[in-house]
Amino acid sequence: MPGATRSIRRRRPESAPALVAAGIHPLLARVYGSRGVLLPEELQLSFRELLAPQTLKGASQAAVLVADALAAGQRILIIGDFDADGATSTALGITALRAFGATDVHYLVPNRFQYGYGLTPEIVALASGLQPDLIITVDNGISSIDGVAAARALGINTLVTDHHLAGAQLPAADVIVNPNQPGCGFESKAIAGVGVIFYVMLALRAELRERGWFAARGLQEPALVECLDLVALGTVADVVPLDRNNRILVAAGLQRIRSGRARPGINALLAIAGRDAATVVASDLGFAVGPRLNAAGRLEDMSIGIECLLATEATATGYADRLQQLNLDRRVIEQDMQQEALTLLATLPLHEDINTTPAGITLYESGWHQGVIGILASRIKDRLHRPTIVFADAEPGGNELKGSARSIRGIHIRDVLDAVATRSPGLISRFGGHAMAAGLSLPRAHYEAFAEAFVAEVAHHGRDLDLEVVIESDGELCAPDFGLELATTLRFAGPWGQHFPEPVFDGRFRIVQQRLVGARHLKLVLMPPDSDELIDAIAFNVDTGAWPNPAQEWLEAAYRLDVNEYRGRRSLQLVIEQLQPVA
Repeated sequence: MPGATRSIRRRRPESAPALVAAGIHPLLARVYGSRGVLLPEELQLSFRELLAPQTLKGASQAAVLVADALAAGQRILIIGDFDADGATSTALGITALRAFGATDVHYLVPNRFQYGYGLTPEIVALASGLQPDLIITVDNGISSIDGVAAARALGINTLVTDHHLAGAQLPAADVIVNPNQPGCGFESKAIAGVGVIFYVMLALRAELRERGWFAARGLQEPALVECLDLVALGTVADVVPLDRNNRILVAAGLQRIRSGRARPGINALLAIAGRDAATVVASDLGFAVGPRLNAAGRLEDMSIGIECLLATEATATGYADRLQQLNLDRRVIEQDMQQEALTLLATLPLHEDINTTPAGITLYESGWHQGVIGILASRIKDRLHRPTIVFADAEPGGNELKGSARSIRGIHIRDVLDAVATRSPGLISRFGGHAMAAGLSLPRAHYEAFAEAFVAEVAHHGRDLDLEVVIESDGELCAPDFGLELATTLRFAGPWGQHFPEPVFDGRFRIVQQRLVGARHLKLVLMPPDSDELIDAIAFNVDTGAWPNPAQEWLEAAYRLDVNEYRGRRSLQLVIEQLQPVA
């Protein structure tokens, strides 16, 4: 089955003479310029440049609410989400509140298989057994109309902290802190849930300082920078756009990790993933730590991940080992589901022409694991470059389906679901999310009608979109650029991530050697056309029907410069994103 058509498009080069004058490598200045950074001060990622907490609507009121709860000795319960953003948000809230002197603070994460997402009435009923005076949601709650109402009916105060898009109606919480709620002027709309609760804790510390809280109790005022490793992990793992404010948060967190000041749980997860904490970059958090943390919420209970983040040196390795095993189990389940998904996709007109592929993809198979459908949706979306929703049974033999949606740039998936719900009332039971990812539930009997409505709505939203996969390149490199020094400079010049992508280059190379390593990875030795320098390269998950090809002498590639470390030796390696044989 073919994948989506892929092409390489060079970014428009932006001249950034001010960066070059400030001593930035000319190539890096070009890269920054094409991402909208033209002045040296825009590269200042000092913590002092962070947006002020006072500009985040509700943060000051939230600080008063929580400070009053602390003063009254009330029981505080944090309700988190079951992904990495939710786990880091929960761990940050617990850590900060304990550092502020809270002695009665607890957390609860809904089991996704029993209760689903967010502060539902069922979760409130479960939480009521702990007799909380104040519930704080982290990374959820903006759509919890009924859940907040249930808490208020029981006399429980509620503080909603979230970053997901708000619907037409807001929950009647005591305070809402969400940059995406109406009337919030906070400039960073892309901040993750962990960033929101971090800001709330900054505001709370200021409120407690104003009240003389720390002095009266002989407490040293906590340094919240100690939580920035959590903020960096949650922000990167949630794949939110790295605007300048998020880059400041991530850069500060990475610096703490590299300097050996990360919490034991994060160090243990890096170690078990084979990553060196001293040289960690954002992609290590996104591709090594995040998936292991997420595995707990996908297969069992995210409290395992949260406890890992709260662990001491003595206990962190045990939790990391458990998360490692869950991640291995997740991979096996995912591989089986992918094979079943490919069988289903074979029923679509994909084997003849990718351009006949429907504008949107929906897949459902009884027996699929609902904790893994989000990953499967992402894999199919990447393969076909179409918004994709994968469904699983909410419970075995039940009548409700749960879906996980992933989208492509230019198609706002939550807006698509909102449009479907508006045009066909009652088709969807509930939904929520943001531009690139969303979740939903619907009756099994509505699946076929929903699939048809979804494809039609995606086609409407994306009628002017080119559904070809475009790899954006920062241009060609000259022979002197292929060196370890420049690769190292680029590696640490980020943090790179969503909407601030790592540099990708393109060019033509002579193939000197080629062989498969592992099952589907192509190891290459290449030579630029204007040089006799040999360069190592690797392309992951190639089409083994096409590669290796001993008859092929030249290839065109889109690639990243990378630093390969093996047995203490560091060398340049190209990581190939796209390769095409050429004559």
